[in-house]
Amino acid sequence: MIEFQSVHKQYGNGTVAVQDLSLTVEAGTITVLVGPSGCGKTTLMRMVNRMIDPSSGSVLLDGTDIRERDPARLRRGIGYVIQQAGLFPHRTVLDNVATVPRLFGNSRRDARRRAAELLERVGLPNDLGKRYPVQLSGGQQQRVGVARALAADPPVLLMDEPFSAVDPVVRADLQDELLRLQDELGKTVLFVTHDIDEAIKLGDRVAVLRQGGYLAQYAAPDDLLAEPADDFVTSFVGRDRGYRRLSFLDSQGVCPEQADTIRIGDTSADVPSRAGWVLALDHERRPRGWLLPDATVDGQLTENQLLAGGSLYTEGTSLRGALDAALSAPSGLGVVVDADGAYVGVVTARHVLDLIESRRRSVTTEGAVP
Repeated sequence: MIEFQSVHKQYGNGTVAVQDLSLTVEAGTITVLVGPSGCGKTTLMRMVNRMIDPSSGSVLLDGTDIRERDPARLRRGIGYVIQQAGLFPHRTVLDNVATVPRLFGNSRRDARRRAAELLERVGLPNDLGKRYPVQLSGGQQQRVGVARALAADPPVLLMDEPFSAVDPVVRADLQDELLRLQDELGKTVLFVTHDIDEAIKLGDRVAVLRQGGYLAQYAAPDDLLAEPADDFVTSFVGRDRGYRRLSFLDSQGVCPEQADTIRIGDTSADVPSRAGWVLALDHERRPRGWLLPDATVDGQLTENQLLAGGSLYTEGTSLRGALDAALSAPSGLGVVVDADGAYVGVVTARHVLDLIESRRRSVTTEGAVP
């Protein structure tokens, strides 16, 4: 969908932002440009909608050189999401999203209908459409920005550090929302970030840029973590890349065991007889915390008598989640839940590590590089 052919950008003061860079962005994928400040990642992305023209080389969109396209018409067909959303403060949320359909000649009524549909798609209630941007949280504003970028149903979506200005919890939610939308819509997304964790989570492929606008490595996240191209990429992806790579290993072989459990509202008579950690569940079998070994229940069990648990591992997801659940649990027992959050069983860190080691031995036996 997007192809950079020997692209070079040098400004009038002699600063080189992009250095003879070539790469191809496949249709229907998320490609992430990541690197330190000043490496040219935003410059490269802005070449796609002709906000910046290269000094030499070509940028192709669906096989056509973008210099043959009218800049205004080109930009209307490309979604663009920036940091802090960039919403019009004097327009309501609904009219912010309806801006692009109106530019394409849709009636006000049709544009607003389209806007309402998109607000729902990005997880916002319709009643927010009557508010102004200042009345929304940062995360809500970013969702509106994504909805506006999707308003013309563009095949290409450019996202320039869209989630960097929100807190970590909201950021994780927005990342998950983007992945959900991508599963539904299959856009070609070019995403800029300085956060390697965000790049690895979101990208089908990741382009690591170094200072001076050089492309250091372009690879799938798993390959990037397994085989960094040089010392710069190794240092940039971090020393814990082995742990991060667990995000790409499936959970086949994880076999949860059963722990002792008790229900919220039960009494001391319901505590299992043998001394040990006891997992408390609510009446929908969702984990609520741990009862310490040898602890007694004062009256009926309430949550304030429990020790908070660690992270929960949703069955069927990556091994990183399973290991994190086990390591973060005060009991050393990682709690496994189903897609609805109901208790399934527990796993230990040793179980996960043994499974990883078993897979490594299997790969080595087959003659491949472990």
